[in-house]
Amino acid sequence: MPRIISTHKLDDRLGDICDEIYTGNCIGLPTETVYGLAADAFNGQAVARIFEMKGRPKFNPLIIHMLDLEMAQAFGEFDAISTKLAEEFWPGPLTMVVPRRENTSLHPLAFAGLDTIGIRCPAGPAQKIIGYFKRPLAAPSANKSGKISPTTASYVASQFDDTDLMILDNGPCQVGLESTILKIEGEKIIILRPGFVTSEMIEEVTGIIPTSSASGKIEAPGMMKSHYAPNASVKLDCGTCDNGAALLAFGDKKADNIFNLSKSGNLREAAANLYLGLKTLDETGASMICVSPIPNEGLGIAINDRLQRASAPRNT
Repeated sequence: MPRIISTHKLDDRLGDICDEIYTGNCIGLPTETVYGLAADAFNGQAVARIFEMKGRPKFNPLIIHMLDLEMAQAFGEFDAISTKLAEEFWPGPLTMVVPRRENTSLHPLAFAGLDTIGIRCPAGPAQKIIGYFKRPLAAPSANKSGKISPTTASYVASQFDDTDLMILDNGPCQVGLESTILKIEGEKIIILRPGFVTSEMIEEVTGIIPTSSASGKIEAPGMMKSHYAPNASVKLDCGTCDNGAALLAFGDKKADNIFNLSKSGNLREAAANLYLGLKTLDETGASMICVSPIPNEGLGIAINDRLQRASAPRNT
């Protein structure tokens, strides 16, 4: 049975939490985006345990969570553009895929055979834990592979209810969507996965208009066609709700079985509520979730990305 521990008085608990990680165990780690399944990125058995617990394909790389830019530069190569972005958005919901430095202690299983590394510096309790631990954590989202990402400790516990996983409860995640992932190629910025940090925000800092990845290759987490999926099928851009279906609404909508992401049409509120809404409607037993149209601009691009993957044919 999982052990849920409050982050209240976190400083008093840091020793016990880090002892859990030192022994090679995973923990449920709250970040500002979603809850992560975190383990010592130097420990091959611990990293393998992440893949085993999630049922995650070995070709899907892990994001490595660092304390700050100084720690990150010991493991990845940062050019002027990536350094500028790190200084602007870290700690925060931005992951950068950069060339990996050779001969580090990071375990190669986390890289999925790539010569790059995805690095993020998270905010909140995760930052304090990494600082105390003094080395990076590998931490994908704390859910079974392909399923809805967790934004509460209780949902993490429900995903791993047959384990004694230590889960740190910091309440609902503020952002509620996984980090934006990008990579830099010369003077180009390529968004591999949209997130809270939008193209407009990146352009404002760098003067470069980002492009989207069209390679089809798995270069970062969250790029599989089917991902973030409930048990129910998902139908997008619905003006009305099918008979017997549940409605994931945006704006002023009415239906019998409904979860409204934001009655006022606020995209930030909708992002924070997205996974809770999918999970809540899935638990009603509905065979289909109809989704109201969501503007495909700003943060709406990231929301629609997650919904498109949730609605894709499964196991692709």
